[in-house]
Amino acid sequence: MFGISWAEFIVILLVAVLVIPARYWPDVARWLARAVKFIRKIVWKITDASEKIKEQIELEEPINDIMNTTTRDVLDAFSVKKTKQNKKRGGGKK
Repeated sequence: MFGISWAEFIVILLVAVLVIPARYWPDVARWLARAVKFIRKIVWKITDASEKIKEQIELEEPINDIMNTTTRDVLDAFSVKKTKQNKKRGGGKK
């Protein structure tokens, strides 16, 4: 839990109980409830955004494969034409 052990958490809780007067405990409880709700909301938004990004990447992978294959095919076709033209002319570079 946030990089602290249960023993450390209990010590922090005990210190808080000793330092905070009893009349403020309901206010502290409300504040903690709001803080937990806010953190959960942020975690859900981050999780949702990461899932959307993951889905978008998965959708783009086939498109990238098609683009790479097409580009490779076109470049291979040009290199074959150049090789044939060079052979007809009597060789390559001098």
